Amino acid sequence: MAKFKPYNYEQMVMIPITLRDQLEPGTLEYAIYDLVERRIDLLVFENRFNNDDTGAPAFDPKILLKIILFAYSRGIIGSRPIERACRENIIFMALGCGFQPDHSTIAHFVSSMKAEIETIFCNILLVCEELNLLGGTHFSLDGVKLPSNASKEWSGTFAELKKKRDKLQEKLQEVLTEHIRQDALPESDSKRREQQKKRLERQVERLDKFLKESTPKAGKTKAEIQSNVTDNESAKMPTSHGVIQGYNAQAVVDDKHQIIVHAKAFGRGQDHDNLAPMLEGAKKNMQAVGKDEDYFAGKQLSADSNYHDKDNLARCKEERIEAYIPDTQFRKRDERFKEQSRFKDGINLRKRVRKAKHNKKIFTMQDFTYDEQNQGYICPNNKVLRCNARAHRIRYNRYDIYRAKASDCAVCPLRLKCLSLPQTKRRYLLVEVEDKNLTLVEEMKARIDSWKGRQIYSRRLAIVEPVFANIRAQKHLNRFTLRTKAKVDIQWMLYAMVHNIEKIVNYGCAY
Repeated sequence: MAKFKPYNYEQMVMIPITLRDQLEPGTLEYAIYDLVERRIDLLVFENRFNNDDTGAPAFDPKILLKIILFAYSRGIIGSRPIERACRENIIFMALGCGFQPDHSTIAHFVSSMKAEIETIFCNILLVCEELNLLGGTHFSLDGVKLPSNASKEWSGTFAELKKKRDKLQEKLQEVLTEHIRQDALPESDSKRREQQKKRLERQVERLDKFLKESTPKAGKTKAEIQSNVTDNESAKMPTSHGVIQGYNAQAVVDDKHQIIVHAKAFGRGQDHDNLAPMLEGAKKNMQAVGKDEDYFAGKQLSADSNYHDKDNLARCKEERIEAYIPDTQFRKRDERFKEQSRFKDGINLRKRVRKAKHNKKIFTMQDFTYDEQNQGYICPNNKVLRCNARAHRIRYNRYDIYRAKASDCAVCPLRLKCLSLPQTKRRYLLVEVEDKNLTLVEEMKARIDSWKGRQIYSRRLAIVEPVFANIRAQKHLNRFTLRTKAKVDIQWMLYAMVHNIEKIVNYGCAY
């Protein structure tokens, strides 16, 4: 008969450990411990406590900050999993010095760091500067769109939200009527209907409260855009994985060791409005670590075409920054991409089908003649297109817009040769007009199209994209767990700090 070693789960085992010995030099947890203890000024937290004479002792902010930074570095983002790790993981126990804060304490500490987070971030940035991890020659700006702790199903204009509330009220009335009818029957399932009734009442009350206390959100064109009942500072944003309700997390990255010099989240999907505040924030942070006010003058800044805007180009020129921000058509002018269409078989097939279906030549600008006397353009059917708008801005350029009469186009025998789509009512002409600020766009085109410009701009991918890959793939930040922009900013900056601390561990000789 086989013999096995006996075991007994009732036996006691004494394992003597020293918490300090669990934090080995050269590891990320040791760097977090050392930086928080020696290099981060946590006196900024003193004002939030008022328990000198009365009240229970609070958790030291150093303990909570160490736990949170290490949790984020391990991809643990929720406060309950962090609480569990403090009870089960020896490294968390060592960083927490044996304390086991509950999830509500952890969540409150993170969400209440609005006044202190920038100081802490700059303390870490100062360590990077002292260790010579900042290059200061080329900076890249980009963003990543992440879902927020809000449902896009609760988004809509005020008219849409009122309609949703009315439907819920109708549904609630139906449930109440059914509830009364079923109560008269024996052995009715009243518990399930009661829960449904309470849920609908909460939803109607929530919508009513939001509609009374909030005002419609206006977009850049002053037209109303969708609000969100759960987190009204977040926004619907299109991504490669579909539309999300979330925030656009931005980062300015130094090229030498991919140190994040500024991080901020915005509740808008478009990037072209984010360059100015991100540049201003980066300048403020660099001044905090001892740099001059004109630190970015003469430096290179690269960003993708989503940031290409005349105001952004003018801002970079004013700051004397050598910017590389291409327009959306820059690849079409690049010889290296002239055969890129052959890799898009599906798109080319659809184009060939459409071309074969229509198989017609549409009149171009050359087919229209300008008439000085009528101050308009004469079409091939001798009808006049008159100016409808002057210097109308479309993306980077300004145009005079000429349009024909709908009645002329409706009976025109050349309609099929003039209008690309049958349902179009009239023909428009866009005539580009001279813009004194257009020189900024032309200068940027020339800079990007040059051999030097292409070489410099191509570095952008290697500078900023790996930063987002590290935070999303390695740190598992696939969503924000907090609500409102101020709290999301805190969480995003904490992740940026974790990224910078990793660079300190990998490239800083002190760790």
